[in-house]
Amino acid sequence: MDPAPFPVQRLRRLRRTPALRRLVAEARLGIDDLIAPLFVREGIDTPVPIASMPEQSQHTIESLVVEAKRLVSLGIPGLILFGVPSLRDATGTEAYNPGGIVQRALRALRDAVGDQLVLMTDLCLDEYTDHGHCGVLGVDGAVLNDPTIELYGRIAVAQAEAGSDVVAPSGMMDGQVAAIRAALDGAGYDQVAILAYAAKYASALYGPFRDAVDVSIVGGGDRRAYQQDPHNRREALSEIAQDLSEGADMIMVKPAMTSLDVLSAARRSVRVPLAAYHVSGEYAMVHAAAAAGWIDGPAVALEQLVALKRAGADFILTYFAAAVAEQLSG
Repeated sequence: MDPAPFPVQRLRRLRRTPALRRLVAEARLGIDDLIAPLFVREGIDTPVPIASMPEQSQHTIESLVVEAKRLVSLGIPGLILFGVPSLRDATGTEAYNPGGIVQRALRALRDAVGDQLVLMTDLCLDEYTDHGHCGVLGVDGAVLNDPTIELYGRIAVAQAEAGSDVVAPSGMMDGQVAAIRAALDGAGYDQVAILAYAAKYASALYGPFRDAVDVSIVGGGDRRAYQQDPHNRREALSEIAQDLSEGADMIMVKPAMTSLDVLSAARRSVRVPLAAYHVSGEYAMVHAAAAAGWIDGPAVALEQLVALKRAGADFILTYFAAAVAEQLSG
């Protein structure tokens, strides 16, 4: 007798109905996975729409509070705040000014929403310098590492005093997490957490963000001397390990969709919460293609965020946060 044929595995059986597909889904995206990046701008009376980022605005403090309350109503657990100051100088003084725009906005948010939202703050200097770089410049125009991280410590303390739950250093300076942890602990803010932009690539996908914060780099330069080279993956894992050794509580991979391999490798190697930043260019491309009628924008946004969960992200910073929360709750 001929042996019985090898049975074909009927994988499609579990795809037959929406309920079956939900039952066996491996990656799940929920509202609790979403963090909304928001911009607050000094010196404006009404929100200013960001042309390259549809449905996003530079907020006044008042409109920021309204938006934060909307996030609470949607069940979104947190936001990350970026500031657009009226004044910029060589050392980004307004970043660590207790009366700076982010610090004033934090106090207003804390008064309005209490602990209903996790208040995160981007911690860098590029939005506050007149040259657009993430640190103090030397005479040769290069960013000086040690003077820069000293200022990062001052920013961290100013943000913590104003009510930040989580500071998120994004400048990619060596030793930045250790300097920030020491500054926070020394000022009595040992309960403030650090979300390190541990794997942040020098990406071409940040253009709309720079529109949102009104930043351009003097002389048409770039940040490739301190942000990571997109060619490298092992280097990203070394950066992650270094930040964890210095005291980071959580780590971030940025940009998201072009770094899925790094995100997956990080998930296999670390046990701390892992974030992915679905950046402005990724957001803008979905909107642009949807506006042209080429894709279903909401469906593509949801698919991309699910892919980030599948790759290992615990939570996602995304400009789609509010829209996806409405989609998931509907």
